[in-house]
Amino acid sequence: MKMVDLRNKLSLQHFISPIVTGFILTFLLVVQSCENSYTPKPRGYFKIVLPERNYKHFDNGICPFTFDYPSYGVINRDTVFLDTIPDNPCWFNITFPSLNGNLYLSYKELSGATTLQQLSEDAHKLTFKHTIKADFIEENILGTPNNVYGIYYEVGGNAASAVQFFVTDSTKHFLRGSLYFYNTPNADSIAPVVNFIKPDIIKLISTLKWEEPVP
Repeated sequence: MKMVDLRNKLSLQHFISPIVTGFILTFLLVVQSCENSYTPKPRGYFKIVLPERNYKHFDNGICPFTFDYPSYGVINRDTVFLDTIPDNPCWFNITFPSLNGNLYLSYKELSGATTLQQLSEDAHKLTFKHTIKADFIEENILGTPNNVYGIYYEVGGNAASAVQFFVTDSTKHFLRGSLYFYNTPNADSIAPVVNFIKPDIIKLISTLKWEEPVP
């Protein structure tokens, strides 16, 4: 009887031992897998060094307006404006070399053939062409004591242009601006730069004055 019990016990141990061993090995593999698991890190971007914020005054004696603009910007006469040959000497760019950006400015004089309604509708359509990639387009009404009125568009998301605006005195002058960057649009990577430039665009608009050019 004792011999039978002993055989049964040995047989049971022989059966259980591989199960226990397998369980331990499985447990160790799971623990090792957890330790070696990869956690993706957020995408990193190059550190952007923002320039000092100072201002210059624009008054070339030719264009019928003056304004203040950031000193880290360089004004260049535009010979080709967004693939269009400019028809006015007061079409130019404020280039931001250190930020890889460009503010396009185009001026039109209101006349019988060039109406305020036509130009404002064109500006609106050009802005909303970015709807495909924009997360949102926010319109803000502009108005300053210098007889400057218009609309400021803030374009969110991966649109090519983050800021668009137009201003006018409603009778004679019309100025349109659009901010672009020389790289693939990515809202996350250019957000610090856009947020840095925005106040300087507002500064340009708030200091804008309509002037008659010197003969």
